[in-house]
Amino acid sequence: MQTRITELFGIEHPLIQGGMHHVGLAELAAAVSNAGGLGIITGLTQRTPKLLAQEIARCRAMTDKPFGVNLTFLPSVQPPDYPGYVRAIIDGGVKVVETAGNNPQQWLPVLKEAGIKVIHKCTSVRHALKAQSIGCDAISVDGFECGGHPGEDDVPNFILLPRAAQELKIPFVASGGMADGRSLVAALALGAEGINMGTRFIATQEAPVHENVKQAIVAATELDTRLVMRPLRNTERVLHNAAVERLLAKERALGASLRFEDILPEVAGVYPRIMQQGDMEAGAWSCGMVAGLIHDVPTVEQLINAIMAQAHALITERLAAMLR
Repeated sequence: MQTRITELFGIEHPLIQGGMHHVGLAELAAAVSNAGGLGIITGLTQRTPKLLAQEIARCRAMTDKPFGVNLTFLPSVQPPDYPGYVRAIIDGGVKVVETAGNNPQQWLPVLKEAGIKVIHKCTSVRHALKAQSIGCDAISVDGFECGGHPGEDDVPNFILLPRAAQELKIPFVASGGMADGRSLVAALALGAEGINMGTRFIATQEAPVHENVKQAIVAATELDTRLVMRPLRNTERVLHNAAVERLLAKERALGASLRFEDILPEVAGVYPRIMQQGDMEAGAWSCGMVAGLIHDVPTVEQLINAIMAQAHALITERLAAMLR
C-alpha cells in the first residue's frame, strides 16, 4: 500500500509504532521496521545521550530498514540534555524523528540540515497547523481515545481526523484507537495517510515489557481506562488499577488545590516497576481505549501482516462490493 506517509519515510506499510516510555526500545523498533512499518525508539527512556546513541546502534544492528526516534520536549526546571540527544540522533544516522510535547521549532533547523524528517504529535487542529507552519514534514493526529496525553479538547478521531484533512497540506497519521485493518481503512477514509499504534504494539511478543503488562491489556475492555491529572491540565489516559483509584481520590478530595507533588507516589518513577518488573499496582501507566480491541499477543510480523491483509480485503471486497 502506497500513501504519502510510506513515500515520505521510505517504508512498505503506512504503520508507525509510536514512542512509548520504557517500551520503545531497540527490540520493538527493529521488529516493526523489519515487518515493513516504522519503528520508533523512545529517546528519553535512555537516561543520557550516550545511552541513546548505544540504543540507536543496537537497533541498527537488528534492522537495515528505516526507523526513528521519539523526542518529547517537556517543561522542566532541569531539562534533559536536548542538544546531546539531538546530536546522538544525527550522529546515529537516524532519518525520522517523532517530536511531542512543547513546540519543536528551535530544533528543526539542525534536524533538517541533517536530512531528518520530523513528524510532530498533535491533539488539535490548531496545534497541527502550527507544526505545519514551522516546517514539520508530517503530523501524528492524536484523538481523545489515545493512551497517554490526549490534550484538553476531548475531540475523538471521528471528528478530529476529517477536520485535520480539511486544514492540513502535509500528510498526517491517525493515532488513538488504532488496532487492526478496520482502523487503517477508517483512518484512510477520514483523510489520514496511515496510522500510529502504541497500546497495540505493547501486546506483541517482541515488546520488551513484562508479560503481566501484555496480559493486562488483553484482559482489559474499552471501559477500563481512566483520565487522570485533569485538574492539572496534564490529562493522561491510563489503565485502571488501585494506584489510579488512589490518585483519583486525591483529585476529588483536593479539588482546585491539587498540586503535582500530591500525586508523586502514583506517577513518579513507576514505569520501570511496571514495565520491567510487572508490578501492575505500582502506579498509573498509559493505555488507550483500544485495549478493548486487543485479544492476543502476536509477533509484530504477524500483527502487521494481519492488519494489511484485513485492510486489503476490506477495500477490495467489502467496500468494493457496495459500489456494484
